[in-house]
Amino acid sequence: MVFKIMPLAPKQHIRAGFCCGQESLDHDIQTQASQDLKKRVCTVFVCIDEPNMTVLGYYTLSAYTVTVTDLRNNFAQKLPRYPRLPATLLGRLAVTQTCKGQGLGKLLLIDALKKSWHTAQQVGSLAVIVEALDAPALNFYQKYGFQPFQQEPMKLYLPMQSIDKLFSPI
Repeated sequence: MVFKIMPLAPKQHIRAGFCCGQESLDHDIQTQASQDLKKRVCTVFVCIDEPNMTVLGYYTLSAYTVTVTDLRNNFAQKLPRYPRLPATLLGRLAVTQTCKGQGLGKLLLIDALKKSWHTAQQVGSLAVIVEALDAPALNFYQKYGFQPFQQEPMKLYLPMQSIDKLFSPI
């Protein structure tokens, strides 16, 4: 397999049979994603095994704001006390069941973090935010350094400073 990640082309990418085991994520890529693109609610990136156009995984990115008091004190104490601060929302990330266990989730996450990091060089973003749907998703994100919000343990963030260490030239 040669995975390729690219922006969703609704008329080219085959999404109808996508099944990751989470009905909301399946529905999102099958029917909602193209509408969200048109309305500029988020950007959608899909992974295919080129030249096959069947979607094997996908993620979405959008602008987001956080309240500094929602973040853990060791991170929040270094931030300005504005009412809302800019962040990037990794709103969806899913891999079809036929590709689970092949590292595609990690590949999609790294790609999302890299795109978020590049964008943060032009438009401010203090962290990437995710909201885990279940315990396995929570464990997945925590494995890569995401920290839970103070009052919402299923909502997590990864500071852009941590992402800097992954992608900044040495």
